[in-house]
Amino acid sequence: MPGCVEHYLVHIMREHKDFIHELDFVLELDGVVIGNIMYTKATLTDCDGNVKNILTFGPLCIKPEYQRRGYGKLLIQHSFETAAAMGYDTVVIFGSPSNYVSGGFVSCKKHNVCVEGGKFPAAMLVKELKTGALDGRKWYYRYSPIMEVLPENANAYDDTLPPPQKNVNTRLRRKNFIS
Repeated sequence: MPGCVEHYLVHIMREHKDFIHELDFVLELDGVVIGNIMYTKATLTDCDGNVKNILTFGPLCIKPEYQRRGYGKLLIQHSFETAAAMGYDTVVIFGSPSNYVSGGFVSCKKHNVCVEGGKFPAAMLVKELKTGALDGRKWYYRYSPIMEVLPENANAYDDTLPPPQKNVNTRLRRKNFIS
């Protein structure tokens, strides 16, 4: 999409203090890399100022020709098992609910997790890795500062890369324009 900065985020994320190397997984199929998931630290703070260390993931990527085949769910489930073994009990993400509810994510409102200002964004989803980890208190979510990518920094990074080649996926284009 125009203005996409995820490639720049991946470029800088692995050097940031909030990046979790143990939760950086690459998925290969027949020797070909087809996917990746990356995690950073995040926090929840309750109304009394108590801070809970949690996780967020993203980007999660699967090569287009392998999407909708369960590979993303495989990466997510594997990373959840590892995160739980590391002692983490909660993951908060921003994404399309239709992509994540089958993996156990629920609306942030269900667990009383909001952003600054007390808002409950529809795209903010919560997954408890340990049942009861969120005990009903009101929690305020804060992502790692690494996620605050400035478009001008991403554009400057883009200027160091070869010009992108236009690749139109006609199947997706037709799907997007069917009325």
